[in-house]
Amino acid sequence: MDTTHRAGMTRRQLLQSGLAAGVAAALASRAHAQTPAGTLLTKPIPVSGQRLPVIGIGTNAFRVSNLEVLRPLLSRFHELGAQVIDTAAMYGDSETAIGQALADIGLRKQMFIATKLTGGPMRMGPPPGGGRPGGGPPGGGPGGPPGGGPPPNMGPQLYGAESFEHSLKALQTDYIDLLQVHNMAGIDILMPQLLEWKKAGRIRYIGATTSQSEDHARLLECMQKYPLDFIQVNYSIGNRDAAAQVLPAAISHKIAVLINVPLGGRGGENLAASHPLPPWAATLGIASWAQFMLKYVVSHPAVTATIPGSTKLEHLEDNQLAARGALPDAATRLKMEAYWDAQA
Repeated sequence: MDTTHRAGMTRRQLLQSGLAAGVAAALASRAHAQTPAGTLLTKPIPVSGQRLPVIGIGTNAFRVSNLEVLRPLLSRFHELGAQVIDTAAMYGDSETAIGQALADIGLRKQMFIATKLTGGPMRMGPPPGGGRPGGGPPGGGPGGPPGGGPPPNMGPQLYGAESFEHSLKALQTDYIDLLQVHNMAGIDILMPQLLEWKKAGRIRYIGATTSQSEDHARLLECMQKYPLDFIQVNYSIGNRDAAAQVLPAAISHKIAVLINVPLGGRGGENLAASHPLPPWAATLGIASWAQFMLKYVVSHPAVTATIPGSTKLEHLEDNQLAARGALPDAATRLKMEAYWDAQA
């Protein structure tokens, strides 16, 4: 989990010592800072034309115990124009934390909430949010162990309709913007029910996810077999596997794409911590490695949005700067890849 040092104390210690209110007040004050300059970048959902801001947030590490931090974090998220919040029934009490925080600050209707369910047990992989350069577990989001495996405080093992009802209650909502089949587990069983919920207006879009390259072939099969509105897949400048077949297929099938693990792959955290940005990055409005990686990801023509994990306000704000200004064109993307590969 992220830690923030202040007077030699971690965030956890601050909360436990009763100073949480002071921390929350400081964060709330910062949340009223000026919105960054530049046009907010959005992309359309192919099936509907609805446009989404290209940088959202992954919430694998959101916890009810951290609500004093999450409320101002999500307030700032909204103030910066962001909308896409990705969670899952199995992310401990992440859904409950999101539902309570949004209820407290009155922002449910302004957010695009994506959550997940399964039709049965699934094979575990790395957490999908995507860690920060120089911080967080390799290849995954904060809150998961290195090398993959279940995140701590794993949520209740509920399946199908029971899981869906649990998510609605936890998120304090009567509809889900995007309901995804987590790692495609039980998608054959779930699809008729998903279509029924969509027809009834209980969900707006249907999706399927993976965060592991070895599952791309199966994801391609699902894209051909089912009427998916979205897929969620792992992709980064350090792991371009999805660009070979999955992303072109999404364009062909007119399926929106959420990207997880956008800051992972090929030791990206270590590389970014030990190498300078290329001098030409500034011409793209890029001031950090996170912005470099995120702009690369969302500039792919197939990508609708990405969901880097964050529980730190400074990381959130840094990530959101990648949603402003220009995106790299095809030639610049190749230049970014060449620079990255030369350092790897």
